[in-house]
Amino acid sequence: MAAPMRVLLRRVIRLSLRNVPVEVASAAAARRCFSEAAGDRSTHFGFETVPEAEKAKRVYQVFENVAQKYDVMNDAMSLGVHRLWKDMLLHVMHPQPGARLLDVAGGTGDIAFRFLDYIRSQQERQRRRAAKSSQTPSWQDISGSYTTEDEDRPRESGAVVCDINKEMLKVGKQKADNMGIRAGLSWVAGDAEELPFADDQFDIYTIAFGIRNVTHIDQALQEALRVLKPGGRFMCLEFSKVTNPLLARLYDAYSFQMIPVLGEVIAGDWKSYQYLVESIRNFPDQEEFKDMIEDAGFYCVQYYNLTGGVVALHSGFKL
Repeated sequence: MAAPMRVLLRRVIRLSLRNVPVEVASAAAARRCFSEAAGDRSTHFGFETVPEAEKAKRVYQVFENVAQKYDVMNDAMSLGVHRLWKDMLLHVMHPQPGARLLDVAGGTGDIAFRFLDYIRSQQERQRRRAAKSSQTPSWQDISGSYTTEDEDRPRESGAVVCDINKEMLKVGKQKADNMGIRAGLSWVAGDAEELPFADDQFDIYTIAFGIRNVTHIDQALQEALRVLKPGGRFMCLEFSKVTNPLLARLYDAYSFQMIPVLGEVIAGDWKSYQYLVESIRNFPDQEEFKDMIEDAGFYCVQYYNLTGGVVALHSGFKL
């Protein structure tokens, strides 16, 4: 119980500094701590309460069921806006050639594909700048370029897509083949709570619309910290709390009345999309999740609300 109590104490101190009523704001955290102390190992699956061991199996089944229609449903549910959210993630990330990305819960490859495309555009921009600045090189420049070419060659960029669900990985690999993307990309089956990578391996860790499905979010955050290099960046794109009351009512109506219907019509699966909607409502809001990222050990943590808080982009650094 010592570790959860330390986390709770940090949250109480932080909330008191914000002049937020501690008794109210930290009640959920306190209940989690006390339930752990009592040996209660249940968690939520949508609006259901289930044993922790059962949640992982049920989440796996959800994504196995929807894998083939996952991308089509993303377009239908968000009216295509999910593409803009992912583009914004890459814009804020602004990766440079040589960066190594780990995209967790990224089975269909959307983030990895964008990352590699962004890196290619950066490399092309650098080549154009270099060509423009040395249009008439001297014989010394030409000679030097041959002797130092291997020494100065930048490290190759790479993206690793890690997902616990093999069906999602299969869909992602097929997309990569159809797009002709092979270089710099690898696919690994792995659990966000126990990543199959050594310490200090990656420059950037991303998880887009996946962390809310993890049983122990705090453990997944610790794993993210572990596999990042010092100076590495954690970035999470996830559904969050809508800030505008009118938009929140419209969003709730659309989520509960339309999304499961779309799931039934397009994917033939009402229940999986009912769970996905419920899982969004159970996820911590922007400030609470920011606190969790800080508790995991990340620094300079901040978030950006997208589409009025329908989605939030969280960012933090390993120092």
